Amino acid sequence: LLLFLPERSNLAGVRHILLVLSGKGGVGKSTISTELALSLRHSGKKVGILDVDLCGPSIPHMFRVQDNDVHQCDSGWVPVFADQDKSISLMSLGFLLEKPDDAVVWRGPKKNALIKQFVADVAWGDLDFLIVDTPPGTSDEHISTVEALRPYKPLGAILVTTPQAVSVGDVRRELTFCKKTGLRVLGIVENMSGFVCPHCSECTNIFSKGGGEELAKHAGVPFLGSVPLDPQLSQSLEEGRDFIREFPKSSAFPALTHIAQQILDGTLQQSS
Repeated sequence: LLLFLPERSNLAGVRHILLVLSGKGGVGKSTISTELALSLRHSGKKVGILDVDLCGPSIPHMFRVQDNDVHQCDSGWVPVFADQDKSISLMSLGFLLEKPDDAVVWRGPKKNALIKQFVADVAWGDLDFLIVDTPPGTSDEHISTVEALRPYKPLGAILVTTPQAVSVGDVRRELTFCKKTGLRVLGIVENMSGFVCPHCSECTNIFSKGGGEELAKHAGVPFLGSVPLDPQLSQSLEEGRDFIREFPKSSAFPALTHIAQQILDGTLQQSS
């Protein structure tokens, strides 16, 4: 029983835990995790991001804090804060590597042990939301993450897809993973849903359109919205800037805030 006490104390102040999943790589899980965190922060919420993509930890770079070190306190690791207000806190293997270009060549048991340590030993303090950014697939890391978080009753998962059939097929397998592990699906986000021209603002459907919405209908889960591929968004994330503050006129802005609002509405309904 004593072994579980540190986990309880470190996650006791976290109100809601969200997992961002996809069966496929390259669909923008880290982008959606980042922008969802920023949208929730703009709604006045305190947010943490736990990056369990151990082979491709990109969250530190997106917030331009990749050179920060993780420090210890009495209750474990202190997360890295992304802003002066300490309204967004981050934990990632990227902070623990000696060199940023080091490859993580680990077998499953070592990855699983670190995920359990992340869940148990990060001193998050009080958070409204903890967003868990996951690697692609339905493998060891996902099972370890869900099992480690299960005692804390995560709110559920957001599934990210791009519109084309290959991506939607992989995400369909992720729906099966959620069902088998008892993880509630909060909804599906269709990312890169069209390309917004920076010159004329016309939206062109490079990867077709509507695959995510069709999948949501077929699976009987909410469709949270489509986020267009916006070059301003990509540039902002590449440079670690706060896209939502800098580009409120972007076509991606209403899509991202709409997704965040649906999650907030869902949490209000659940607590009422």
